[in-house]
Amino acid sequence: MSQALDKPKQETRKIRVLVAKPGLDGHDRGVKVLARALSDAGMEVVYTGLHQTPSQIVGAAIQEDVDVIAISILSGAHMAIVPEVLRLLRENNAGDIAVLVGGIIPDEEAEELKKMGVYEVKGPGTPLSELVEIVKRAASARH
Repeated sequence: MSQALDKPKQETRKIRVLVAKPGLDGHDRGVKVLARALSDAGMEVVYTGLHQTPSQIVGAAIQEDVDVIAISILSGAHMAIVPEVLRLLRENNAGDIAVLVGGIIPDEEAEELKKMGVYEVKGPGTPLSELVEIVKRAASARH
């Protein structure tokens, strides 16, 4: 019998993604569409709902053992909220969880967020297929 047949099949762990809407932003249609696309792509998705604090987002991410946090911000609060999420992740020894940010974010601020440790920043209109691939790359970079 070949060695390949002797080895038990290794189960592959599904990519786990936490999708979050922080702050006072109440526009959640896009994030729900993203959550569905990620789920349809075979990922396990945890949607935290509206009005989450950075502490709630990080706590849920750690509790759910996610690979990626996808934050959707349309309120303009990204330069206050995202750095706090990154700080809390590092403080809780979870800095290896990739953080993606979506929203209406000026290019110079997107670059600043990436320098802080955000994996990728995308805006409205980004094809869902592209977002799915970004999440897959971000998750594989963690493992």
